[in-house]
Amino acid sequence: MFIAQAFKAKHDFWRYLVGSLIIFAAALVGQAPLTLAVIYRVWQDGGDLMNMNEGTIYSILDSNMLLFLLLLSFAVGFIGLFLAVKYVHNQTMTAVATSRPKLDWKRIWFAFLFWGIISSSLVLVDYFYLNPEAYVLNFEPQRFLILFVIAVALVPIQTSLEEYVFRGYLMQGFGMLAKNKWFPLLMTSVIFGTLHIANPEVGKLGYSLMVYYIGTGLFLGILTLMDEGTELALGFHAANNLFTALLVTSDWTAFQTHSILKDIAEPKLEFMDLVLPVFIIFPILLFIFSKVYKWTNWKEKLFGKVHEPPNEDYKIIGNNPTEYNSL
Repeated sequence: MFIAQAFKAKHDFWRYLVGSLIIFAAALVGQAPLTLAVIYRVWQDGGDLMNMNEGTIYSILDSNMLLFLLLLSFAVGFIGLFLAVKYVHNQTMTAVATSRPKLDWKRIWFAFLFWGIISSSLVLVDYFYLNPEAYVLNFEPQRFLILFVIAVALVPIQTSLEEYVFRGYLMQGFGMLAKNKWFPLLMTSVIFGTLHIANPEVGKLGYSLMVYYIGTGLFLGILTLMDEGTELALGFHAANNLFTALLVTSDWTAFQTHSILKDIAEPKLEFMDLVLPVFIIFPILLFIFSKVYKWTNWKEKLFGKVHEPPNEDYKIIGNNPTEYNSL
């Protein structure tokens, strides 16, 4: 039913291509302040713009300012998404995000707190017991307070835009194209993972890290399809990025922040670094969520056909948004 909601909107696939261009263009506009800030600082310091790279950008801009300017583009990208959804598809943002009448904030908060506590605990166990020599204390109260305000305000916007686009907008778009559920799940996960290929982590650890990014996309996509909405994915993704930005940083990650800890270990990618999250942790989390929210009919929800609802107007029966009645 979540993907099938697009039947009630203008769902020609060319509209999703146009909408994606609008979102991308809005995000580019949102990058203008960062570009201008870099140009100004380079000009002020008498540097060479032609030799700029990610490393030199971090050297000329404070990491808090850089984080703010980077995340600002996602806020502008959200405006592009809103315009595409409203004027290209004649659809509501709620219908892109969930099959429920409105966002279920209890689900969002549950996933956020659940994964935030677990992920933070894993880092702290590593710091205090397993690999204390791999970290140094990086805490500077004033800079951390500024980071906290920026991260709490803008990181959820960044992660929410990605979830709305990949697990919502494009999930429905590819579903309308293929009229099944496995194709949009696979396509959105591959595109989501591929867009992380420019991250500095990939440059340091190698392209095998793409297994983690694509695997994360599959995990978030399964959450969305099984729960008939993006709420759990929204909460999980926000917790993953926010707690990471606040708790630990390094010189080779996408988010280089004034966090509490700094990872100083030599970056290397072990086989278990990919196996543990993708093939062990994510399946365990899916099992836990399935028990909490009583998921059933996995085969149909992940591999079934996408059918148009029998009537434009329907209501959810009980807590199962895969069942509906005509009004």
